[in-house]
Amino acid sequence: MANLLIFGLGYTAKRIATAIEARGWEVHATGSDGDVDFTNIDAVTAALNSATHVLSSVPPDRKSGLDPVLDTYGQSFDKAWYGYLSSTGVYGDQKGAWVDETSPTGTGRRNARTEADDLWMKLGARVFRLPGIYGPDRSALDRVKAGKARRIDLPGQVFSRVHVDDIVSGVVAALTSDAPAGAYNLGDDLPASGNAVTEYACQLLGMRQPPLQTLEEADLSEMALGFYSENRRVANGKAKRVLGWKPQYPTYVEGLSSVL
Repeated sequence: MANLLIFGLGYTAKRIATAIEARGWEVHATGSDGDVDFTNIDAVTAALNSATHVLSSVPPDRKSGLDPVLDTYGQSFDKAWYGYLSSTGVYGDQKGAWVDETSPTGTGRRNARTEADDLWMKLGARVFRLPGIYGPDRSALDRVKAGKARRIDLPGQVFSRVHVDDIVSGVVAALTSDAPAGAYNLGDDLPASGNAVTEYACQLLGMRQPPLQTLEEADLSEMALGFYSENRRVANGKAKRVLGWKPQYPTYVEGLSSVL
């Protein structure tokens, strides 16, 4: 029986676990909702020894910059299929240009993420580079309803995004098809401005749009400011060709409508 060990059972990984269990796989995971204690070396080693597939959704440690999974258990990785949920932030700012898996990495603000991405690539993993993730209980709809949505006056600024269910279908396709090692961008077909997404969410909810603000007026957190410092469009053609993946929600219009 195929046996998947997931490091970090968070928002996206939980849905991956549910989807692959429905296919008859055995799944174990670390994290507060998992059944394996990450700090219990014997338990994790036993889980690794029985796993046919390993997937990590654990980001690098913010203080040390190290990947906790590879730093602690990397020496035990020697026989399974490996996958890693990374970020399209590794591509850095591209002034709105398109990037694909052949584009250089390491020019952005997420140096630790880029280093982790590179380590997993060298390990021979399937590295899924993800843009902004949205889905039930985590979307522009929730921000609008909570009064936290912003419209920022940055003409030409675009972002890529992906519905969580489309991440699930892409990762499951790779798990079940013995996909070649390497990077895969899983993003939708329509990079768009954050303003367009917020405006559509307001339209769906019948609520007034937040005012257009400058970055200074918006008084954003340092993390949010970093988000707006990068501008790129992420191509998804490789995932479609190699994995046979097709996003169920090709744009934010279908995605937000489904969440609603």
